[in-house]
Amino acid sequence: MQKIDKKKIILAIISGILLTGSFPQTGLSWLAWFALTPLLIAAKDLQFKDGFKIGLITGLVHYITLLYWLSYTMETYGHLPVYLSIPILFLFSFYLSLYIGLFSGALTRITVKPLMLSIMIPALWVSLEYIRSFLFTGFPWELIAYSQYKLLHIIQVSDILGPYGVSFLLVLSNAAVFIGFLYLTKSGWQGKKVSGVHFASSALIFLFALTIVWFYGKIRIETTDKIVSASHKTRVSVIQGNIEQSEKWDPALQYSATKKYLDLSGSVIAEKPDLVVWPETAAPFYFLYDTALTEKVQMGVAETGVSFLIGSPSFIPVKDNIEYYNSAYLIGPDGKVSGKYDKVHLVPFGEYVPLKKWLPFLGKIVENVGDFRPGKKGTTISLNGHSLGVLICYELIFPYLSRAEVKNGAGLLVNITNDAWYGKTSAPYQHFSMAVFRAVENRRALVRAANTGISGFIDPSGRIIASTPIFEDAVMTRNVPILKEITLYTRFGDLFAFICLAAAALTLLIKTNFSKRRR
Repeated sequence: MQKIDKKKIILAIISGILLTGSFPQTGLSWLAWFALTPLLIAAKDLQFKDGFKIGLITGLVHYITLLYWLSYTMETYGHLPVYLSIPILFLFSFYLSLYIGLFSGALTRITVKPLMLSIMIPALWVSLEYIRSFLFTGFPWELIAYSQYKLLHIIQVSDILGPYGVSFLLVLSNAAVFIGFLYLTKSGWQGKKVSGVHFASSALIFLFALTIVWFYGKIRIETTDKIVSASHKTRVSVIQGNIEQSEKWDPALQYSATKKYLDLSGSVIAEKPDLVVWPETAAPFYFLYDTALTEKVQMGVAETGVSFLIGSPSFIPVKDNIEYYNSAYLIGPDGKVSGKYDKVHLVPFGEYVPLKKWLPFLGKIVENVGDFRPGKKGTTISLNGHSLGVLICYELIFPYLSRAEVKNGAGLLVNITNDAWYGKTSAPYQHFSMAVFRAVENRRALVRAANTGISGFIDPSGRIIASTPIFEDAVMTRNVPILKEITLYTRFGDLFAFICLAAAALTLLIKTNFSKRRR
């Protein structure tokens, strides 16, 4: 077995740095097109164990530098000391790194011809991204596709293949660069020499895929713009109250926070919105239970004569128990509640403690509230004869939730969130980048209201029409289209990712059995 030398470790570290650099806030998206190449070079000719280790190094460097803000959140709002928050960040990054470790380790078992390798590399990467999206409740934060959220022509294919189609294209590029390296250095893959034909073929496959994707994107943008221009529009205002997280749940400040949101909302009434959107838990009390504050909000809404969508915690007494929910209420122009959405995909250790029976010493970051319960997937809210699909906070990163709402009739997606948890880090920018894909996948406009930013409007082609800076008071009003089209991705979901998973699993199974028989 070949030992891992320092050069390979350095290459693995470089890949981790390049991967992080392709995401916001660094935002050098072009790095993603070759960021994995150093890792592939390092894994060349290794066996599974060492290939896994090399991938683990890349993953640790990438996820620690990408998710560094988790330590800040745990220390500031989870009240964990540094000597605990940093190890937890390391452990979580280690878990995510296992996927990249399995990627590079499994590649060493795929002793296929170099040309076939150029297809198996992206198929294996997409397979592991897909598994990461649902295993242990899932954490598909910043899949490699999301680095390209500003490249409109490239991301349009998401309405067929989801984000995994863009991930496949990016890793296909990495594979072509890698095979080019093997050819130019006169080296091979697992004992198989790379010829000029192999190099040219892998480059042509990538260029062909890129061309198809780009032209599809061009045509799709044009057709979507025509549909949008002929569609019904509704006028929406988003309110960014900029309330510090440390003040949000202070009983002495609940009144002033509520008043601030009402005052900011009053400032947009002259723009005649059909809907005013407040962020997640912008009403920092139990709406419909805290009488004084509830009446203040209802009276404030009634005075404007406009519908409001506000975030607030809620609860329902059930027998001898109380069920808590992270909710969004639609309040009509008369001040009465006309709809409610309860968050479906909850944040582990943020909104509930998994395995609480066995981990009683662990608590939640969210204070003053018991464990939340999940709502019903696909629930929509009716507004003036149209349906709204609501996504609360990090529900935005799970494509299946927006798909379920659009399949259930949602003509507009609304994301309400409170990113104050993240402070002035890269996290709000990373979170916002994923919103673009939810719009493109389902061909729906997406309206986003965030307590401290980033709030904004994204059109059905993924254009960021407007966005706010973080940690500033802000209000914005725009006309947004209500669409009815159902895309292939909305209808069939992650079929492409499943095909990649099946192909990778079948190839590994065949090659593993073949190797055993040879031995």
